[in-house]
Amino acid sequence: MHPASIVAGQPRRRYNRVRIVQFDSISLDGGMTLAPVEVAYETYGELNATKNNAILVLHAFSGDAHAAGIDKETGATGWWDNMIGPGKGFDTDKYFVICSNILAGCRGTSGPGSINPETGCPYAMNFPPVTIPDMVRLQKMLVEHLGIERLLAVSGGSMGAMQALQWAVAYPEAVAAAIPIAGTARHSAQQIAFNEVGRQAIMADPDWNEGNYYGKRPPARGLSVARMVGHITYMSDTSMREKFGRRFRDQDQFEVESYLRYRGSQFVDRFDANSYLYITKAMDYFDLTQGQPSLSAAFVGAKSRFLVISFTSDWLYPSYQSLEVVRALRGRNCDVAYCDLPSTYGHDAFLVHVNEQADLVRGFLSSTFRERS
Repeated sequence: MHPASIVAGQPRRRYNRVRIVQFDSISLDGGMTLAPVEVAYETYGELNATKNNAILVLHAFSGDAHAAGIDKETGATGWWDNMIGPGKGFDTDKYFVICSNILAGCRGTSGPGSINPETGCPYAMNFPPVTIPDMVRLQKMLVEHLGIERLLAVSGGSMGAMQALQWAVAYPEAVAAAIPIAGTARHSAQQIAFNEVGRQAIMADPDWNEGNYYGKRPPARGLSVARMVGHITYMSDTSMREKFGRRFRDQDQFEVESYLRYRGSQFVDRFDANSYLYITKAMDYFDLTQGQPSLSAAFVGAKSRFLVISFTSDWLYPSYQSLEVVRALRGRNCDVAYCDLPSTYGHDAFLVHVNEQADLVRGFLSSTFRERS
């Protein structure tokens, strides 16, 4: 799909390093058109003269465009700061790294909290349903806006891995390499179940008010519980045992209880409950085999190199799901390398256990740049 024409040649506004570009419209998989549509993004490093050193980093469910560095206003560190920067896995002395907030997000890109131009009020649940391919389509529009015809690589963990796979399938000529980390080609029943518990917690909160809470009290209790449930799945039994054990925070509260409540309340301050509903649904509906006889068939036109990474203690996105992708790619004789890294951190390993991951990514990008740029 071709990108819509751009409203103004440059981003409309800046705050810190985040830029926001507005496009006239985007056509969605559900048959609707969102008009206009905005996308927030940050960049790191410099785009070279031949524009062949660009890497698109794709965030996980609760991430945003702020992938690296320190936010000057909030002091927040980018969600993948330990992987992006000079000499790091995504070496900004060599590469131009882009990260954008996803469609239906709540950190600068159009989502349920955005103003509907037809009503002058937030879309709320009138925001159109979106898919992972819709998110990738908007990213493609942004990349073309930046004057980049072909990305050196796309990479992300968790939901970011889904986007990386979608890029390789939907735009095979536009990406030289894909690095899906701790992800899957489609959710299992268990993964859908955890997301549904979170959605039900939000919708059971009286303050949700059918999604019409903007300007009022948000459904903080429901969103906090949803985050608590999600955070349990990000850790492993070993990491929770080592971090908390059965220690008490005070007389009647375990440390793990205090930690989860803190994580839940912290999440409420930075995330929108309606975005939670839309994004988790997009993840659940994502299925690379849809319309295909097999997962291998989904990769029939893929031309990228692949580096697939999983972690031994990840029970939310277990290694067998990454292996399914690897086998499908090998069945198509695709160029694919796979590594199942030992870790006790669970699903969070791709964010915190980065030394070996960075070494793998650094070497893979270097060889890709030599061979395919």
